[in-house]
Amino acid sequence: MKRYEGLFILNTAAREEGVKEAIDRITGDINAAGGKVETVQKMDKRAFVRVANRKHSSGFYVNIIFETDPKALSQLKHKFGMSEEIFRTLITIAPPPKAETATTAAP
Repeated sequence: MKRYEGLFILNTAAREEGVKEAIDRITGDINAAGGKVETVQKMDKRAFVRVANRKHSSGFYVNIIFETDPKALSQLKHKFGMSEEIFRTLITIAPPPKAETATTAAP
């Protein structure tokens, strides 16, 4: 299993209520593919710098760190690409988690 970081831009048609359901579906898809969701960071609604369609000028950003088998990643990318709730998906290899360092005083 590898650790990945996914940035999702959600299309919820300016409805904040639909964000939680969309996040639940994304995490459910990851879990169904044999993965494990580590953290979900719901950011906020942001305007797009470059607007291709006047109907959609902004989206809700969500960052999800998860572990999954690299073979399952292509299926997940395809599934996320076919979803109408998701504008864009960027999945990269996540850096290793920061180890908590114990601070000890030297005598």
